Amino acid sequence: MKRTLARYQKSAFRSFIRRHSKYAPIVFFIGGFIFDTLTLGRIDRTYDLTVLCLHMTSLSISLYLYNLADDGTWKNTFLERYEEYLPLAIQFFFGGLSSAYVIYFSRSVSLSKTASFFIILVLLLIANEFLKKRISNKYLQFGVYYFISFTFFTFMIPVFLKELNTTIFLISGAASLVSTLVLLSIIYTKSPSTRKEIKLAKMVFIIIAIYGIINLFYFLKLIPPVPLALDKGIVAHEVIQRNGNYEVTYESEESFIFWRKHKLDFNYSPNQRVYIFSSIFAPTDLKKSIFHRWRRYNSQTKEWETVDDIGYDITGGRDGGYRGYTYKTNVTLGEWEVQVLTEEEQVLGVIGFEIKPRSLQQPLHLKTSKH
Repeated sequence: MKRTLARYQKSAFRSFIRRHSKYAPIVFFIGGFIFDTLTLGRIDRTYDLTVLCLHMTSLSISLYLYNLADDGTWKNTFLERYEEYLPLAIQFFFGGLSSAYVIYFSRSVSLSKTASFFIILVLLLIANEFLKKRISNKYLQFGVYYFISFTFFTFMIPVFLKELNTTIFLISGAASLVSTLVLLSIIYTKSPSTRKEIKLAKMVFIIIAIYGIINLFYFLKLIPPVPLALDKGIVAHEVIQRNGNYEVTYESEESFIFWRKHKLDFNYSPNQRVYIFSSIFAPTDLKKSIFHRWRRYNSQTKEWETVDDIGYDITGGRDGGYRGYTYKTNVTLGEWEVQVLTEEEQVLGVIGFEIKPRSLQQPLHLKTSKH
């Protein structure tokens, strides 16, 4: 009875997938995204590391099995009955891995950086539309796989080595390049249909081109220093360190601006200190030097001018982020921004604010919170 029920359920599932084959891949892609959104928290947790490693391993195995399926390799084996589900598995793991990268940066206050990852996700969704017809475009298939692999290693290797710098980034890129080319060469050697569909030299050129573009973006400082992320950035009237906490006093925002507690305007009195408080997520035991670059907008030249660079060190592992602050006195009125940078001058985030003159009759609505 149980076997009959199981067969019926499998048959019903297969029929459902076939009836909705047009939409099934995108559903599985989004399913991978939702799964990680609900389950992942921080990159250095054992659970998160296990899930990401399983996703990457399963994606590689699914690509291998799928590309050999057209050659009849799995005929008369137990895998034959699951061949039609392999594209869906690929979509699920594509979605799961790409969503993980967005999740780990969604807490960042740097909207421009977070948005860049969402743009990449949208591009992956567009690629998914091209790939959904049995993922027939192998150039696109391996191109997306390589990008996913590159990002995977740039997250994982710094966590395991507990270090983050240009050398580690280059090692991560090299690891992803080698692993992708090894998988490609294995599939190309064992699959006659793949050899007919792609030119190996062209595929290798595409992968190396992606590798070169990502490295170019890195050295142009257009890629955030994963897995670090700016968690909070506040312009404040006072920051006091007391009993292991930071007490940050800032101007509270209007209640209808529910997404932010602190104002972006700073009401300034002569000789007053202007503080910038920031907290940064860093994986356990990962040490890094951070500095604040204070910049003022020159309304005459229409350019941002660097006023000062002030640094401090962080050590990773704290859930609330690793905290620090800098301050300046004798500032001028106008638009300011503080870039939160690594020692390699990669941008973790930008804290923008405007310094305005304070009227003595103007009451300040100050609030103090612990971090």
